[in-house]
Amino acid sequence: MNCQVQSGVVKTIADYKQRQELTVLVGQKLTKAINFPALTGRCKVEDQVILNTTAVALQLGTGGEHFVMAIVDRDVEFAGAGHIMKVRYTPSQGRVLSVEEPASPYHTVMQQAETIAGLPVIVGSLHSMLGPVCLAFNQIAPAKKLVYLMSDGAALPIGLSRLVECLQDRGLVSDTITFGHAFGGDLEAVNIFSALLAAKHVCKADAAVVLMGPGIVGTNTTWGTTAVEQGVFLNAVQTLGGLPIGLLRVSFAEGRSRHQGISHHSLTSLTNITECSCSLPLPKALQAEPIIQEQLALLSQHEVKYMDTALYEYLLNTPDIPLKSMGRTPTDDPHFFGTALASGMLAAGS
Repeated sequence: MNCQVQSGVVKTIADYKQRQELTVLVGQKLTKAINFPALTGRCKVEDQVILNTTAVALQLGTGGEHFVMAIVDRDVEFAGAGHIMKVRYTPSQGRVLSVEEPASPYHTVMQQAETIAGLPVIVGSLHSMLGPVCLAFNQIAPAKKLVYLMSDGAALPIGLSRLVECLQDRGLVSDTITFGHAFGGDLEAVNIFSALLAAKHVCKADAAVVLMGPGIVGTNTTWGTTAVEQGVFLNAVQTLGGLPIGLLRVSFAEGRSRHQGISHHSLTSLTNITECSCSLPLPKALQAEPIIQEQLALLSQHEVKYMDTALYEYLLNTPDIPLKSMGRTPTDDPHFFGTALASGMLAAGS
């Protein structure tokens, strides 16, 4: 694995809960960088930092920024409990207190937890689906508790997500759980099963949504994408006795043919991986779309639920909630965001 590394000097800092957004002087040029204090400690102005600049060199979209690898001449010692390692066997590995382990105050609860007892669980494939899901769910069921479970299919630190920060600040997400090698949630979990059990029995969720963090891996092949985790996670929901809700990736604004209508990511997961029958919410407006109907014929094992999303489309203009996917806004790509709204509506009424 090759990475590109440069050094620079911190010139300005914007502090947030789990990240610092920096301007760094690299040579004679000011550039932006992100620091995660949980990994490296907290930067100060004039600190010399070592940057991983690979993503910028590759001109990536999400995650296409410099990241601080280390602060020069700074010894960092992190206090805290836990012995579960995340980002294991790399120079960035660190310990967390997972919700399941013996030192956790919830260890006994997790020992006894065996089922999620009908918990509605939305499972999708892109982080940008989270905003519409939460907006619709909370509009319909403001007294209910929605918990976000973040996988390690894309970004590992939840602190990279400005969206999660905004949603939690507004009370639209009650708790977050990071599982696998993802980290930084209100709770840490080892895998999808224990994360779901923690959502139900520790967070007392009324519903949950499972999505990877910002970014996604794709290769223009059927199987070479982290989006296939959707099928695995829907199976886990069924295994634990939950109500699996498959959030389809739908777009007519996408230029790539494999993502037109229902994306091949969703079709692969729901036809070839998912072994249970799931609810598939869609906006009523898509009932008359021939492409969608043709694609749904491939998903006959599942139950399509048409929702009147027009009643809640105004929520997509909520101030201070950044809604974008692949650079597109709800105006640019209404069916993508509308399908996420439909999923939040279904879960709220389940």
